[in-house]
Amino acid sequence: MTGIIALYIFMLAAFTGYEVIARVPVILHTPLMSGSNFVHGIVLVGAMVALGNAHTPLEKTIGFVGVLLASGNVVGGYVSTERMLEMFKSSQDKRKGGKA
Repeated sequence: MTGIIALYIFMLAAFTGYEVIARVPVILHTPLMSGSNFVHGIVLVGAMVALGNAHTPLEKTIGFVGVLLASGNVVGGYVSTERMLEMFKSSQDKRKGGKA
């Protein structure tokens, strides 16, 4: 029974996440993602806890994939933030008359 409940929660979270993200305009995506980098870290910690509590080889494999994907999510969030900040720096330099 708990498997069915977990599957239901997963499907509900996936649907809700898709609906929320689909309504975000493209121009707001990068600032919103840079503002939510802490969420990526929480996902990574959760994946590491799940991997630490894994006992069977299937659980360990799923936990490892979770940690791998969460790590990519963290790195991608920070890379995106850095690129966004670089865009703002170059526009400020142009306004001040400095070299870009």
